[in-house]
Amino acid sequence: MEDMLTGRCLCGAVEFEFPGHANPMVMCHCKQCRQWGGHAWPSITIQFSNLEIKKGRETLTWYESSEFARRCFCSKCGSSLFWHADRHPEWKDEIAVSVGCIDDVQGRRLTKHIFASHKGDYYDITDNLPQEDD
Repeated sequence: MEDMLTGRCLCGAVEFEFPGHANPMVMCHCKQCRQWGGHAWPSITIQFSNLEIKKGRETLTWYESSEFARRCFCSKCGSSLFWHADRHPEWKDEIAVSVGCIDDVQGRRLTKHIFASHKGDYYDITDNLPQEDD
């Protein structure tokens, strides 16, 4: 049986899991992610159909943050959980899962930065990972 990655929100009201063959971990520096998560937002993108909410589906709140995407958080503790481009023809079948809410990333490391040109002026990107502007 394939390893599953598990996660939860801060208060534990929401629990989820997905197959461990997840895509690489990326760090988003766009203004919306920084506002939503308090800083740059690391995530692992998976197939939407592979995300299983094990507990707390009724606690999930979706916010439409753009003309093509929505963000999900726990309505009890406010944890930023998922980003889903549900109205984007190319990305609608994928969902980005917050790395901070995953229990154990099983050795995965950050692979690149996205929207790097939008990063806040209060920090520097100091690693040698690839940086994409959009």
